[in-house]
Amino acid sequence: MYTVGQVAKFLNVSRDTLKFYEEKELVKPKQNSENGYRKYNHFDIYDITTVNFYREIDIEIKKIQELRKGKSLEGIQSLLEEKEQEVLEKIEYKKLLLKKLQVVKEDCEKIKQFLGVYAVKEMKPLEIKGEIEHYTAYDEYDTLKESTDSLKKAVILTSLRRVIRFNEEGILEDKFIIVRRVEDCDKAIEGEILSHPKCIYTVVEDGRWSTGGKNTDHKVEASLRKVAKEKGYELLGLVYINLLLTTYEDGLERIFLEIYVPIK
Repeated sequence: MYTVGQVAKFLNVSRDTLKFYEEKELVKPKQNSENGYRKYNHFDIYDITTVNFYREIDIEIKKIQELRKGKSLEGIQSLLEEKEQEVLEKIEYKKLLLKKLQVVKEDCEKIKQFLGVYAVKEMKPLEIKGEIEHYTAYDEYDTLKESTDSLKKAVILTSLRRVIRFNEEGILEDKFIIVRRVEDCDKAIEGEILSHPKCIYTVVEDGRWSTGGKNTDHKVEASLRKVAKEKGYELLGLVYINLLLTTYEDGLERIFLEIYVPIK
C-alpha cells in the first residue's frame, strides 16, 4: 500500500490532482477510519496512470467517467482513432505555422537586403485559392476562410496578395487573392498557377510611422515607372504586393511590403 505522498512522487502528479481524481471518482483509495489517511494499492496506480493517459490526449473528465462505467475494447479503439485524427490535424496545422515562422525569418533578411533597392527577380509559382473583388472588401474574408480548408486561423491572412492591374491612364483593377506557394514536388494543385519569370522587385515601407497615414500608392508607382524607363523594361500592367512584416515604433506601425512588377 502507498501513501498520497508516495504516489504523487512516484507518478509525478500533484496531491491536488490526486484529490481531484478522487472527487470525480476516477480513483477510490481506501481510507483509514481512525486517522483519515488514504492508502493506494497497485490497482489504484493502474487507475491513475490510465486517467493520466486519457487526460494527456485531451479526453474530458466526463468522458473518462463514462469509460470507467464500462466501454468495450472496440469502443475504446474508436475513441482513440478519433483522438488520433484530431492530433494529426493539429500536427499539420503546426507544420503550417512552423513553415510560416521560417518564411518570416527569411522575410526579415529580404527587408535588410532590398528595402529601397530595385532588382530583377522571378516571382515563383503560386496557386490561387480564391480572390476578393476589391482590396477594401473585408466582409469577404470569412467566405474565403470557409472555402480554403488548408489555410487556417493566423495562416490565411498572411497568404494574401494584393493585385493591381493598370495601364498608362491609371489603375484598372485593385483586388486581393489568396495564394499558396507551389513546391517543386507539389502534386496537390487544384487552382490556377500564377508565375512570372522576370519582375522588377523591391521592398517598400508603409504604415503611419513612415507615411503619417498617407496613401503612398502613387509615389511607389512613379518610382517603379522611373526604374523601368531607366532600365529599358516594358511593364506588363500588373503589380503584386505581399505583406512581409509589421512591427511598431513610437506606438505606430511599420509595414514592410514586397513588390513584384512583371516586365518584358
